[in-house]
Amino acid sequence: MKKNMGNTDRIVRLILAAVFGYLFFSGTVVGVLGYVLVALGAIFILTSFISFCPLYTLVGMSTCPVKQS
Repeated sequence: MKKNMGNTDRIVRLILAAVFGYLFFSGTVVGVLGYVLVALGAIFILTSFISFCPLYTLVGMSTCPVKQS
């Protein structure tokens, strides 16, 4: 897997995952929407740690900075 996520993208995803987790575990968001947010947060954490987003490859997008030669 070639990395396709930059540091800013990874940090934003981790912050969103933390917010989703807080909303669920504090009882602010409950039910199906709560479980969807927890699942989305888990996906955000996983993709942040491996620096690869499968959806970016489908769209042909990358947030990694281009290395100068």
